[in-house]
Amino acid sequence: MLAPAALGVWLLFQLTLPGAAATAFAQSAATATGVVDLNDRPVDLFKQTSDAKATVVVFTMTDCPISNKFAPELRRLYQRFAPAGVRFFLAYVNPRESPDAVRQHVTKFSYTMPVIRDLDHELVRLAGATVSPEAAVFDARGELAYRGRIDDRFVSFGVARPAPTRRDLEDALSEVLAHRPVSTPRTHAIGCYLADLVR
Repeated sequence: MLAPAALGVWLLFQLTLPGAAATAFAQSAATATGVVDLNDRPVDLFKQTSDAKATVVVFTMTDCPISNKFAPELRRLYQRFAPAGVRFFLAYVNPRESPDAVRQHVTKFSYTMPVIRDLDHELVRLAGATVSPEAAVFDARGELAYRGRIDDRFVSFGVARPAPTRRDLEDALSEVLAHRPVSTPRTHAIGCYLADLVR
């Protein structure tokens, strides 16, 4: 039987996430220990974003060089879309990284968006993310509208274009805000693998 807090989260997602996404979260909620902030307080992500036009979760870690290369672009996207009603969360996914290490990383790369820790990969599983960095966009109904790369500057690990030719996350957010289906809802992200990051 779910604890009251977990049950509340489960019911919230049942109401807001239809179909496969709701089922996926319901299955993970039974064993999840929760998403937390940097003070180890539980974060009910979608309750916090119930009035958001879209919610972006970017999966990252402190020591992934590709993730760190995207810091300027993430800051730009946050500055552009947050005033339009988009909530951003930078989700640190390595449970071996301490809150202090995350705080130092946030300061070093001048992030100002909200920061959470996905200690048991609850959100990773919900979004289907496999690498850092990878972005998930949930629309106003809580449905997963986009999951994949931020842009296409990295062709493979260690091989990058001088500049991106597609800005996939930006395009997805523009389409969600315009109430249009995302034209490319899934893209292949290049980055550091998440599969071995368990506590």
